[in-house]
Amino acid sequence: MPPSQQFLAWQDYIAPLLDVHLPENVYPEDGFIARQSAWNLGGMLLIQHSSPAFGYARLPEKVRLSPLDHWHIIFLQAGHSWTEVDGRVVQNEPGLVEIRSLGRPFRGRKLETRSVSLIAPVDLFSDHGGLPAASNNVVLGGHRVRLLADYVASVEANLRFFTQDDLASVKERLREMVFEAVTPLVERNGDGDHISDMGLMARARRFITGNIASPDLTAEALCKQLAISRTRLYELFETSGGVANYIRRRRLLAAHAMLADPSDTRKVAEIGAAIGIDSPANFSRAFTQHFGYSPSNVYKYAQEQKSAHMKVLGERTSGSRRPSKACCGRWGCFEAAPKKDG
Repeated sequence: MPPSQQFLAWQDYIAPLLDVHLPENVYPEDGFIARQSAWNLGGMLLIQHSSPAFGYARLPEKVRLSPLDHWHIIFLQAGHSWTEVDGRVVQNEPGLVEIRSLGRPFRGRKLETRSVSLIAPVDLFSDHGGLPAASNNVVLGGHRVRLLADYVASVEANLRFFTQDDLASVKERLREMVFEAVTPLVERNGDGDHISDMGLMARARRFITGNIASPDLTAEALCKQLAISRTRLYELFETSGGVANYIRRRRLLAAHAMLADPSDTRKVAEIGAAIGIDSPANFSRAFTQHFGYSPSNVYKYAQEQKSAHMKVLGERTSGSRRPSKACCGRWGCFEAAPKKDG
């Protein structure tokens, strides 16, 4: 790719997640060599990244139009970054860990950097009541963080050797270590409202996940379950784009995971019905509008991967499935974190 097109290509690639710009007195013609690999660990992504300096922002409009209910946990291996949320700026550097919510607006800049990071759904920590809300836009260090960073480095070094059977234990260990490293270090004093919101959101997410296909999953049902008013419920989900939008998004993400699972034998229309959308046309329209590609595309890809995998199994007496990179360079695919064969 010609140097003059490199930054524009990066800008287009990262656009669903961030708006990015070059530093002052740096121009696209100077070239922009960025490298990024995303590894699916079975519901958690590990991202390897290196790039020249650039500025970034996830503004309220992008949060609303491209919602991601995930934590971004960043370990810098080289370089520095500065991120601002609500007027508070934190600086990240090697030896520390930065935690950022992709469900909240932020902006910042970074020097030439190399990093490894984790992108984990908020719901991944729901068994523990969720990470503290005050975890957003913090940089932490210390013994626990060093242990976590060492384990992440070990996972990174062994990515190509893990089999599919290894992933559940790797993800579980990462989940536990992140929670154990972050929770004791995050300041909670004077943040009672945020802690209250955190507990309510954790309960709301569990209820939504457990009733994802129910036609009775409504704002009224949530109010009753949480014992709060509609006004309080709408305030709770305001940064997630509203209650109905959050439920719709979780249903579509669940459908994406079903479609991408080669072992799921249901047809597209049946999966739509399984998440409470009886009309195939409405399901296809909503899915395509959210992800940018149709449910049939995901279904076809999963079946092709299943056929290829069965062919390999037929040709070899033994084999293993390994963690794979995402099927395409779209952050929409990463959001759903589908399982795929490598």
